[in-house]
Amino acid sequence: MAYPSGAGLGLRQEHLSTLFDDGVPDVINFFEIAPENWMSHGGRKRQQLNTLLEQRPFVAHGLSLSIGSSDPLDEDFVEDIARFLDKHHIDLYSEHLSWCSANGHLYDLLPLPFTEQTVDHVAQRVKRVQHILGRRIALENTSFYMAAPHASMDEASFVCAVLEAADCDLHLDINNVFVNSVNFGFDPYQYLQALPTKRIVYMHTAGHFREAEDLVIDTHGAEVIDDVWQLLNFSYQQFGVFPTLLERDFNIPPLTELLPEVLHIKRLQNQTVPVTARVAT
Repeated sequence: MAYPSGAGLGLRQEHLSTLFDDGVPDVINFFEIAPENWMSHGGRKRQQLNTLLEQRPFVAHGLSLSIGSSDPLDEDFVEDIARFLDKHHIDLYSEHLSWCSANGHLYDLLPLPFTEQTVDHVAQRVKRVQHILGRRIALENTSFYMAAPHASMDEASFVCAVLEAADCDLHLDINNVFVNSVNFGFDPYQYLQALPTKRIVYMHTAGHFREAEDLVIDTHGAEVIDDVWQLLNFSYQQFGVFPTLLERDFNIPPLTELLPEVLHIKRLQNQTVPVTARVAT
């Protein structure tokens, strides 16, 4: 599998005309797309996607797998994803460690109970998805605002347990760590230190909305704040540099206004001393 490197940006239709008129800026090393938003497109939009696929690597970040749901796994949908990934030579596919369906899609990412039973349930579904796709997947730690009941472990322990039981990879969302640390009152640095380096393959960073002192809403609709940049920098120092994407899904500005944040990701990456070098010294 060939994963991208460097700093990326989520591809939004609002930026397509700029990308085609002015070309892809050098600072953008790769793009991310949600397969669900593109699988049914043909015509001009598919041609535009094909053109960009020739210019930059792509990763896929799904929205509706509902890996933790009690509904039967939608294997027809997973097969559609497999065909999309294979057709476009996209190796890295990630999804949310959450659920979003109950006899139909709920259009929200909902928290799972942090229990051994949930770990086993999710792990079996992940293994089936990986078998159908013919590739490993990465699960993203998600943001949430109400804890599911009957927890027998904390969030970081739950994430680690799922990754180990499923033998899959971690899509580490730095902003989600910050959001949950505020909403549930834990130390985000301790959370990060509990994660398994060997399973991290991909990172996200994004902005959010501060509703109250103890409530942050994960909107992806604002600039990344300094606290999140510091967490990202700490993650690079702790784990090494992984491909990292800037998410902006709401209040989307012109492309030129997002490029400084993408550049900041690259600067943090470039100033990170490799883990092996730090160990050697």
